[in-house]
Amino acid sequence: MRVLISAGEDSGDLYAAAVVEALRARHPDAEFFGCAGPRMQAAGVRPIIDMRSIAVVGLVEVVSHIPRIWAQFRKLVQAIPIEKPDVAILTDAPDFHLRLAKRLHRAGVRVVYLIAPQAWAWRQGRVRTLRTNADRLLCIFPFERGFFEGRGVPTAYIGHPLARIVKPSFTRAEFSREFGIPSDARVLALTPGSRRGVVERHLPVLLEAVELIRGRHAITPVLALPRGFGAESLSFRERIRAASIQVIEGFTWDVLAQAELALTALGTVTVEAALLGVPMVGFYRVNALSWILGRWLVRTSQFCMPNLLAGEPIVPELIQGDMTPARIAAEALRLLDQPRELSAMRARLGQVAASLASERDPMEIAAEWTEKVWDAKRLQSETVPSQI
Repeated sequence: MRVLISAGEDSGDLYAAAVVEALRARHPDAEFFGCAGPRMQAAGVRPIIDMRSIAVVGLVEVVSHIPRIWAQFRKLVQAIPIEKPDVAILTDAPDFHLRLAKRLHRAGVRVVYLIAPQAWAWRQGRVRTLRTNADRLLCIFPFERGFFEGRGVPTAYIGHPLARIVKPSFTRAEFSREFGIPSDARVLALTPGSRRGVVERHLPVLLEAVELIRGRHAITPVLALPRGFGAESLSFRERIRAASIQVIEGFTWDVLAQAELALTALGTVTVEAALLGVPMVGFYRVNALSWILGRWLVRTSQFCMPNLLAGEPIVPELIQGDMTPARIAAEALRLLDQPRELSAMRARLGQVAASLASERDPMEIAAEWTEKVWDAKRLQSETVPSQI
């Protein structure tokens, strides 16, 4: 089995690496190559391109990066006839991967698309691309299967992979010893994003919000960043030090698990916080033009995934102009001032977490679907007469 596997962001790198491990257990001689992040490379994926070279968010923000991303895309496409993959697994990052799916389909490569694009929320034209070019779409949220199946996309719901793996690696006592944080500290987790541009955009607002919260509560703010992020190169590193905010890289789940409250960018981390039962205030801001253009395409009034799964606004969402230090602080203080509010949110987040649980490992199921797609291609090649 020769597998082209590609991810475009940190969470996709995590999921794709898990699928690689599941497939390798079944096929020890399988070869994996493609667009790989650090976890995929550690799992044995040979990088044709590095995932970090294409990770950009925002309709307008991406413009200045288009030449580099296009060059990386062409490099990956050029590898298809050379590497001759039997099957491709494309993980999230729809702007990049739906284009790649078209090229793979034209080349006769079967495509498994892992993590559905949020076409139910915006840009429904992506459904047509999936229907034409994906042999199987694997969804991780229960409401997605009906949406895509009803529009002719071959779909399977596999459960959310994070539901089985999100857990802290330290007890509270171990966490305190490891990072020098008092065991009785009231930890305020700050998770501004995984991409550098997003983190740099959110941090100034967060730093001001933290000062406002500190005016009323003795909290210990901890900035959680992905492993290998390189916090020392942040533009706001001096302000972070001056504010006595501890920075921890690579232990986001532990920081969240020990937090009384989290201030978190909307994205995968809100699902991680929900699975850990951590009350949160959600926020997000993009370039103003990206927001104006994007709003024309959006078909949902909520953006935080726990709210979408719950069917009601249990997590405060502060988007774009609403994302101000005062608004973030006000929502955080409302929760910190009212323990019953915190408890009620924890209970609702527990229900969200339960809705994402599955009896079997979703990545094992994803590996099985990859095998089915691969087997279907082999069966077809064996039954189609040779062309002379």
